[in-house]
Amino acid sequence: MQLLLVRHGQTPANVLGELGTRIPGPGLTPLGERQAAAVPDVLGRREIDAIFVSLMVRTHLTAAPLAAARRLRPVELDGIHEVEAGGLEDRSDADAVGIYQDVLACWAGGDTSVSMPGGPDGAAFLGRFDASVAAVLRSGAATAVVFSHGASIRAWTGARADNLDAAFVRTHRLGNTGLVEMRGDFATGWTCVSWRSDPVGGEDLVDRSASDPTGEAATATADGRACSP
Repeated sequence: MQLLLVRHGQTPANVLGELGTRIPGPGLTPLGERQAAAVPDVLGRREIDAIFVSLMVRTHLTAAPLAAARRLRPVELDGIHEVEAGGLEDRSDADAVGIYQDVLACWAGGDTSVSMPGGPDGAAFLGRFDASVAAVLRSGAATAVVFSHGASIRAWTGARADNLDAAFVRTHRLGNTGLVEMRGDFATGWTCVSWRSDPVGGEDLVDRSASDPTGEAATATADGRACSP
C-alpha cells in the first residue's frame, strides 16, 4: 500500500508555538487555508483511492479541497489524532516543548514505556495509530491519503519505518501540509519513500516567523533523558 501522510494546515496554536492537542481543536488560519488549497494541484497526478481524516477539525478542513477535487468523501479515523500533550497542554515554553519532543523520540526509538506527562505512553499511542492504519488497509485502497498531525506522523513513522529512527525524528521537522510517503503493510513492514518537510504547495506557504512545537525539529532542551536507561 501507498500511504500518503499529510499534516494539517496551520492553526492558531502553531502560530503561537503552543502545544494544543485537545479534540476537536481549532480550525485553520488564513495561511492554513491556502496551504490546504494547494494540496489538490500537488497530488494531481497521483492515483488516490481514499481519503482519511482525524477527529480534529483542522484535518477535516485541510482535506476538504482534495476531497472536492477527487469527489471522495473523507473517512474519519479515531486513532490518528495528535499526540496528547497531557500536563503540557497549551504550554509554549522551551522546557515543555523539549519534554514533548523527548518523549516522541523515545517512542520512535522503541522505548514505548515512556509516558507523556499526564498523558499516554508509547504503547497506547502506537496501538491507536496502528489500529487506524489497519482500518485503512482493510479499505482495500491501493493509495490512501491520511490527513493527520505533526507529532503523530513523526512518532509513528519513526517507530514503524524500517529506514527511520529516533535520530531522524529529532532532526527532521514536518511543517504544515508536509508530506510523508510510506509503502508497505504490517506483515511485510513499512518503508519511508519520501519526507517533504515544507508545505507541499512550496516555500511561499512557509511561515518562517511561527514557532511550531509539534512539527519542528528538536530544541536544544530535548536531550533524550526522558527515555529509560
